[in-house]
Amino acid sequence: MPGGERRAGVPAVPAAGGPAPGAASSGGDASPEADPTEVARNIVLRLLTMQARTRHELAEALRRRNVPAEVAESVLDRMTEVGLVDDAAFAEAWVSSRQQRKHLSRTGLRQELHRKGVDRDLVAEAIDQVSGEAEVEAAQALAHKKLRSTRGLEPHVQRRRIAAALARRGFGGDTVATVLRELPIGENSADSGETFP
Repeated sequence: MPGGERRAGVPAVPAAGGPAPGAASSGGDASPEADPTEVARNIVLRLLTMQARTRHELAEALRRRNVPAEVAESVLDRMTEVGLVDDAAFAEAWVSSRQQRKHLSRTGLRQELHRKGVDRDLVAEAIDQVSGEAEVEAAQALAHKKLRSTRGLEPHVQRRRIAAALARRGFGGDTVATVLRELPIGENSADSGETFP
């Protein structure tokens, strides 16, 4: 998962009063006397600088760095108060981005957000913003992309591969059937000169 790896210059929290792992090679960033709250705050800020993350992802990163649970909770509460950690905003942005770039279905988006630890109610609110029309458009975009990559194959093979690709992204049977009916399968041979958006 992103954020779980150790990065140079990000100190680990000392375990049981001992020296922080990697302290000798971290340029003096960590020490046995390092303040766990300050260390946790630095870890979170550096992770957020790289990319937006859910509270769950940040909590997992802190746990892997041996940050005491109560310290992690306190730091994440504060980050949430000031708006640096916002699972609702994360879910909305994730849905918008992933549907456009990866052509995911509502089911696929829901599964990804659940894996990232977003609260079920927040997931539902974000997914509700995806209209039925937007879902079909995402399926059509993926189907046309797959159609281009299967040129030259027999129509029944194209149809099967496109249907499988749509199913893997979580599109339901009705949507798959609708999209397949509208595709110009068998009309897109390599020498036809026809292109698709």
